[in-house]
Amino acid sequence: MIGMTAVYWLLGLYFASLAWRGVRDAANPRRHTTALFWALLALLLFAAEHMPVRLVGGCVVLIALLAGLGGLRTGRYDETTADEKRGEAMRLGNRLFVPALLIPAITVLGTLLFKHASIGGQALFDNANTLTLSSLAIACVVALAVACGITRQTPASAVEQSRRLVDAIGWAALLPVLLAALGSVFDAAGVGQAVAGVVRAVIPVENAFLVVVAYALGMALFTIIMGNAFAAFPVMTVGIALPLLVTLHGADAASLAAIGMLSGYCGTLMTPMAANFNLVPAALLELKDPYGVIRAQWRTGALVLACNILLIYFISLR
Repeated sequence: MIGMTAVYWLLGLYFASLAWRGVRDAANPRRHTTALFWALLALLLFAAEHMPVRLVGGCVVLIALLAGLGGLRTGRYDETTADEKRGEAMRLGNRLFVPALLIPAITVLGTLLFKHASIGGQALFDNANTLTLSSLAIACVVALAVACGITRQTPASAVEQSRRLVDAIGWAALLPVLLAALGSVFDAAGVGQAVAGVVRAVIPVENAFLVVVAYALGMALFTIIMGNAFAAFPVMTVGIALPLLVTLHGADAASLAAIGMLSGYCGTLMTPMAANFNLVPAALLELKDPYGVIRAQWRTGALVLACNILLIYFISLR
């Protein structure tokens, strides 16, 4: 039935399409390396589990080298003129938002309603733990079909326009996924336990407020370092939240985790490592200051972080 293999293949088809279109784009000064970057990602999604480990590692290293050495560039894309875009926007109006709103709506409904769905006694989704990701993939396909119907365009046109955006963003488009995986690696390597040891040595853990401050600040700082709260969350939760706040001080785990993630997001507002949030918009908007987004929002991040500390203390430790 529906599982992560289907999701991987769907993503693989998309990246393969980017590679095929990219290698044919003569206007891209580095079309071959750009196409190779997306083609390697497609290969890993299609067949990584059947490939030798060393070959998979070699592909990952090559992908990193292509990104780090400037192997990705933009080219020429099939676009309508600015006047045509304005005309279409006026014609379609708020209907343009329907596909974007369908994605979260279908994802949430799929997660809530189809956990135990079955056809002929066989589960519709083969793994309940990945139901949300499977629902997200279905939502994207449905949204694409609806978008094509509303705009009277083809899926090929949608891929071409997405290629324009993805090429502009480059390797940073993959940063959230890569950093989330890095958080899991750090957790498996015992970084969380090392953090717990440092906290125990530095602050009196019997003082709940100081532990709350350490957790919230730790989430923000790790996010600043790694660029993504998803990477910081497993490290700080295993190191501080679970042993010191939940077990020792009896904190409510659900609210603690939710506000803890918000504390991590405060760090996202303050770091160039969150390139897809802070540097890419500056590049797309052609701002004179590449760090202008960070300069405009870091004070808000610091203020919200202080509020989160109080919320954890008064809500999670009620």
